[in-house]
Amino acid sequence: MSWLTSNRIRQWRYGTLLYILGLFLAHVDHTDTRADERLVPESRTQLALSYAPVVREVAPAVVNIYTRRLIARKRASLFDDQFFERFFDGAPFGLPRERMQSSLGSGVIIEAGGMIVTNNHVIKDSDQIIVVLYDRREFEAEIVGTDEATDLAVLRVDAGEGPLPFVEFGDSDRIEVGDLVLAIGNPFGVGQTVTSGIVSALARTSVGLSELSSFIQTDAAINPGNSGGALVTLDAKLIGVNTAIYSRGGGSIGIGFATPSNLVRVVVDGIVSGGRAVRPWLGVKGQAVTQDIAVSLGLTRPMGVLVSELHFDSPLYAGGLRVGDIVASVDGHEVFDLQGLRFRFVTRPIGMSVYLKVLRDGHETDMEVALIAPPELPPRDIRNIIGENPLAGSVVGNLSPAFAQELNVDSHKTGVIVLQVGQGYGARLGLRPGDIVAEINGKVIGTTEELISVLRKQKGQWRVVIDRGGKSMRVVVSL
Repeated sequence: MSWLTSNRIRQWRYGTLLYILGLFLAHVDHTDTRADERLVPESRTQLALSYAPVVREVAPAVVNIYTRRLIARKRASLFDDQFFERFFDGAPFGLPRERMQSSLGSGVIIEAGGMIVTNNHVIKDSDQIIVVLYDRREFEAEIVGTDEATDLAVLRVDAGEGPLPFVEFGDSDRIEVGDLVLAIGNPFGVGQTVTSGIVSALARTSVGLSELSSFIQTDAAINPGNSGGALVTLDAKLIGVNTAIYSRGGGSIGIGFATPSNLVRVVVDGIVSGGRAVRPWLGVKGQAVTQDIAVSLGLTRPMGVLVSELHFDSPLYAGGLRVGDIVASVDGHEVFDLQGLRFRFVTRPIGMSVYLKVLRDGHETDMEVALIAPPELPPRDIRNIIGENPLAGSVVGNLSPAFAQELNVDSHKTGVIVLQVGQGYGARLGLRPGDIVAEINGKVIGTTEELISVLRKQKGQWRVVIDRGGKSMRVVVSL
């Protein structure tokens, strides 16, 4: 090969490389009108690009969280004798009554003032929460609020003067399967760790983690200790809080789940502004449209949620929805089960409206639904039960959609719910918090007032029906 030919080949390769690099730079330019277009790397040069700029921007806002709580130590009954209590000062043979239990997790700073979001299970029942910043400074954190239904918690630290680095929320509705993501957290307590992967799937609702979430699935390695950490896009935006993994042995097998940022943002706003997250109320029950249902209804494919029950005070009913309708999409996002439908509602703040695409009798229609807070009707009317009756010593209250959401129980449940069980007859009966008193001696119980009235009138033998987790328990008691 001649020198001239070889030189022309080198020039051609150099020109081609510059052209590809120019295409890539144009792609990442945020002013490009094609900024939302996803492109596959077209050269080894593009593949060799580093994630380091993203990590430098995001990593300082991801913190390690260490918690401690005191656990009562069980002792032999001999040690509880007053003789030993007197001579061993409550700790016979040097055995303490309590031990300290520690756990670890991660969190993300979302405000320069020190507001941090993490998973509720990371800090639940903790007596002390220590936050370790990227620069190794340690601070004790206070709990601003928690939301058990979404497994989220908000903490605050006072780091003194000067703003803390934080991560901005991204729009989790805009991500797509195949997008590159980074997971940052503190796996196994080894220290801050960054792993990379892709968005493996969206709208994972049937993973048994939460009835309200629709998780982002990723193959970025997530391990114990990563809970509460950040899942970020390559533009350094928070699009998820790492929550859980599927695992056979406790480590990552490439199936991790993150709570989407749009849900995280709504929960955080609710906790910060009002002390707790108040979610829009649906007042609907339904089931996923299966292939058999789709065929019976003349649909071309399984899609949507078939409405089976609807509360008359529900905003969906007010918007025109009826039993037998199929909700196909919410704000342009298809839904395939009741959890997915709930998720689309709870990511919107109260006061807004959502737009439904509904199938009814083979025809498609659009509906606008105003998002409202769950009503507290009837009032909770909390009562302490006293006297000679099978519920004595218990604390009960009226269920309403608002109280049900606060207690994290089915908002369609009505009646009188057991809140506490004391040392009276209620404990002997085997009552548990969360039980619903359905009947007493054949009388259906709808309110605490009705319950008190029945308990005052009846004597002797009691036939009590309890609803526990949707199952009826019948107990006969003689006092």
